[in-house]
Amino acid sequence: MSSLNQQWFPEAVPAKPSGYYAHIIMLRVTESYPLFQTDGELNTARVAAGVTDKKPITRLTIFKRKQTTPERLVGRELLRHYGLISSEPVFDAKDKKTEDTDGLPLDEYNVKFCQWTPDAIVYGYAIGDTGSERSKVLSDTAYSITPYDDSHEAFTLNAPYESGTMSQRGEVTSRINEQDHVVPQVIFPTVLTTRDLTLPLFRYVLNNVMRTKRYGAQTSRTGRVDNQTLAVVLCDGEIASNLSFTQRIYDALVIQKGINPPDPINPALARTIAEGIIPGMLAEDGVAVNQLLMGDELSRFLQSLAAETASEAGIKALLERAFASSQQYHENWLVKTKAKK
Repeated sequence: MSSLNQQWFPEAVPAKPSGYYAHIIMLRVTESYPLFQTDGELNTARVAAGVTDKKPITRLTIFKRKQTTPERLVGRELLRHYGLISSEPVFDAKDKKTEDTDGLPLDEYNVKFCQWTPDAIVYGYAIGDTGSERSKVLSDTAYSITPYDDSHEAFTLNAPYESGTMSQRGEVTSRINEQDHVVPQVIFPTVLTTRDLTLPLFRYVLNNVMRTKRYGAQTSRTGRVDNQTLAVVLCDGEIASNLSFTQRIYDALVIQKGINPPDPINPALARTIAEGIIPGMLAEDGVAVNQLLMGDELSRFLQSLAAETASEAGIKALLERAFASSQQYHENWLVKTKAKK
């Protein structure tokens, strides 16, 4: 952990926004045929190809919740696996019971949130009259570098009978459908922003990003995505948008002749170009950068985190520190605020 400036993070999550921004800059690279869709169609947007190249193109998009929700669920799975929240189902948000028979917090996603877990404090919640907490993970729509036409493929899907055929007792099934899928090696440059998190809670978010492998619909069958972390930026404000970052990379790839449809972009080339863009991009944003962690220093930091979480004792310790930090915030600001009413 020596390569990350630990002293920069607040000792406790503040009650009001205080400008402690930690950005995780990455490339999300598809490794199978994921589905990023709404109402049965892949999500797209018509935007300029680059910052320099102004011609409009249609790009695939990943909406913000389709990015953070899988990462959030991975974190919740870990909290449940290591005995920090209950695995008992909750069916009624109005149920006053807060713990199971083992004393573990009852927590059901989008039904009833335990208000002092890392999940609730980091990613926020708003369920009925149980209160709300604003997310401290800021995300935005991600855009593919390559155009929609070069980034998707239509597949005919069927649902055969147990015999393996599409007919049974002389009748042919009509269970045939066509669905567009995102193809492998489509790259979505992404800036994931955390604000005012303590070091344990930031590491909780980063671990979720590193562990999440499936995104989009039908994640049990497809949806593999590789999150390649390029940089961690500690600064006092927000930085470039996903769209701007993507457009800059597109312009540089055109100069390097790295876009040759229908061939996919070489992820290694895209990574090299993106890493070269980041320092100048930050300079243009006008934020005060406390630390830009890239290259070998970033690799050592990520390797140390991966080594720590590769053991049950290590990952449990990480989760317990994050839990203690979120519980401290709850006790400092949520419980006291309610008591004053």
